[in-house]
Amino acid sequence: MNKENFSDLPVSGNDPANIKLLKAALDSSISGIIITDNTQFDNPIIYCNKAFEKLSGYTRDKVIGRNCRFLQGTERDQQAREDIRKAVNEGHSITVELRNYRKNGELFWNELFISPISIHDGKVSHFIGVQNDITRRKNAEENLAYEREQVELKIQERTKELKENKEYLDSIVQTIRQGLLVLDPQYKVISANDFFLKTFKVEKRETIGRSLYDLGNGQWNIEQLRILLEQILPSNNPVLDFEVDHEFPHIGRKLMLLNAHRVELEGSFKDRILLAIEDITEIRASENRKDDFLSVSSHELKTPLTTIKGYNQTILKLLPADVNPKIALMVNKSGKQIDRLQNIITSLLEMSRIQSGKLVLDADKIDLNQLIPEILEDMSEVDQKHRLHFESQLTKTIAGDESQISQVVQNLLTNAAKYSPDAKDIKIALSEVSNFAKVSVTDFGVGISLEDQKMIFDRFFRVSTIQKHFPGMGIGLYISAQIIKQHGGTLWVDSEPGRGATFSFTLPLTEKGDHHE
Repeated sequence: MNKENFSDLPVSGNDPANIKLLKAALDSSISGIIITDNTQFDNPIIYCNKAFEKLSGYTRDKVIGRNCRFLQGTERDQQAREDIRKAVNEGHSITVELRNYRKNGELFWNELFISPISIHDGKVSHFIGVQNDITRRKNAEENLAYEREQVELKIQERTKELKENKEYLDSIVQTIRQGLLVLDPQYKVISANDFFLKTFKVEKRETIGRSLYDLGNGQWNIEQLRILLEQILPSNNPVLDFEVDHEFPHIGRKLMLLNAHRVELEGSFKDRILLAIEDITEIRASENRKDDFLSVSSHELKTPLTTIKGYNQTILKLLPADVNPKIALMVNKSGKQIDRLQNIITSLLEMSRIQSGKLVLDADKIDLNQLIPEILEDMSEVDQKHRLHFESQLTKTIAGDESQISQVVQNLLTNAAKYSPDAKDIKIALSEVSNFAKVSVTDFGVGISLEDQKMIFDRFFRVSTIQKHFPGMGIGLYISAQIIKQHGGTLWVDSEPGRGATFSFTLPLTEKGDHHE
């Protein structure tokens, strides 16, 4: 077995059996384990074992190349983070307890042990982090302390509190504009709100105590729904935004968005399922109409615009030598505005192809060490305000559509220049993290808040604090993220307001990547 099969482990040994044994040992550990490369920009994660994937909820391809701070979500002010930063800078071991968040947003307490690894000349080249979920212990400690102090008062107040909460929750449930059901382990309906009864035209007496699959003469006996519910009770994991397209006897075809959770009370899961049902038929139809309109409009605009551009170029060629210079200037400015409008239409068409699943990849071997300097050279002619700094530690190629990857890099560089008008420098870094190539574009401009970072890759989203000062449609990052996703990579941002932003993406290296001499 070849060492390249375990390229995600930073092992320098030559014995394949030892490498295989090491990887098997790490993957069999019940503790989450990560390894970071301290020699690379932002100390990225280059390896994680299976227990870490299970602990965090993130798959390996969503983790590689990122700094492990993303697990803290918005809680960046924890003292433990400062302790970690100090230990990393000094190359020391440290054990801390952190509040972390899984991919689904669930909070868990993480006991993290970090230890430096020195390979050459005593310098720290890597860090290994061993992580354990201590949520139950922390909750137990807090609950025990609270119970000791409050047990007598809690007994007295509990009855009154439960009654008030029940009345309060009932009023909320009845006003929610979604169908809500509570089911027992046999999927019998324990309660249903009025909106559900009204929407699906069923009576309360025909609903409560009956199996969900029997309601309305079997109109809820849906195979997709059965699969969804059978995943709830055994796993304790919620099912989020599960779409069901179904023809109902009385109300016709409906597209529903289902969210299902095990009911949790005081930290304990009960044998109850809360099922929320949202009718998104009209919303989706409206989105489809909007996408169709954008697609048709863009196609219709493209042909006359091409003709206008041709006429404008012909006029410029036919202008006599002694023509008023202002006329030639106006024709040139018209050409630039035509090009700008043509770029907008092209972006809308590309977004339409992405939405309809028609984005085609013309994959070939790409040398990023050659492609990116060419893009930087072209940009230098257009943007002379910024100094472009390029560094690379990448020695292998990737496979992808060169024009699309170029589009992503150009978009990130254009944004970096646009949103750092007062800064002078933009940095572009190429590196190799495990079996991925990583591209990072860093600016020193206005930055992006954590709240806006959650939506920045959504189409048409623009940061509220800057949209009045910088033009744009909010589709460039959406298109870039979708292109990288279709190439098997991930695009993300690290930023703080007023401190610039670093947009990074990873792309899988070719299986037998070419090495540069």
